[in-house]
Amino acid sequence: MIRVLIADDQDLVRIGLRALLESEDDLAVAGEAADGLAAVELARRERPDVVLMDVRMPGVDGIEATRRIVADPDLTGTRVVVLTTFELDEYVFDALRHGASGFLTKDTAPADLLRAVRLVAEGEALLSPSVTRRVVREFANRPARVPRPHPRLGALTDREREVVGLVGEGLSNAEIAERLVVSPATARTHVSRAMVKLGARDRAQLVVFAYQSGLVGS
Repeated sequence: MIRVLIADDQDLVRIGLRALLESEDDLAVAGEAADGLAAVELARRERPDVVLMDVRMPGVDGIEATRRIVADPDLTGTRVVVLTTFELDEYVFDALRHGASGFLTKDTAPADLLRAVRLVAEGEALLSPSVTRRVVREFANRPARVPRPHPRLGALTDREREVVGLVGEGLSNAEIAERLVVSPATARTHVSRAMVKLGARDRAQLVVFAYQSGLVGS
C-alpha cells in the first residue's frame, strides 16, 4: 500500500485528491495538512511514502516544508511531489533544489496523477527529459549565478562529470548513450554511479547538482 500525505490550503483540492487516491486499491491517504508546518509534523508522525505538496500555503510554505522533510533523517523513504499552478512556476527550481522528486501542475489528468504517485513511490524522479530541458532553459536565461560546486564533485571521474552535465541538459539515458557513443547500459551505469557519489536521491536532484555546479553546457 502506498501512503500519501496531501498538503494544500484549499479544502476543495484536498477533498478532490483524497477522493481520487482512495478510489485506488493500492493507495491510501496518510493525512491532510492545510499549511507547511502541519505537513512537516504529519510527515514525521505518519511517515508517508509520498507527499503531494502545494507551494503557496500560509505560514511555512511548500518549499520550506519540502526542505524540512527531505532533511529529516527519519524520512529518507518519503518523496515529495510539488503541486504548482503553472508548469514553470518560479518556485519549481527551488523545490527541486530542496529535494523534491518532481512536480505536477494542478490541472494534471487524474490518471496521470495516480501514475505519478506510483512512479515516485518506486523511487523514480517525476521529470521527463522534455520538462527537464524547459526547467533548465528557464533558469539558464535568468541573471547569471555563481556556480556552487557540489562538495563531492571531485569524486566523479571525467566521464561521470560529463554524464551529469548531460543529465542536467535533460537528456535521457538513451540520448546520453547516443551522444557519447556508448551502450544504454553503460550510460545508465554512469548515471547511477554519479548519483551514489553525489548522494542524489533521484534524477531530479542530479539535475539540480549539475546546474548548481556549473556542469550544464560545460
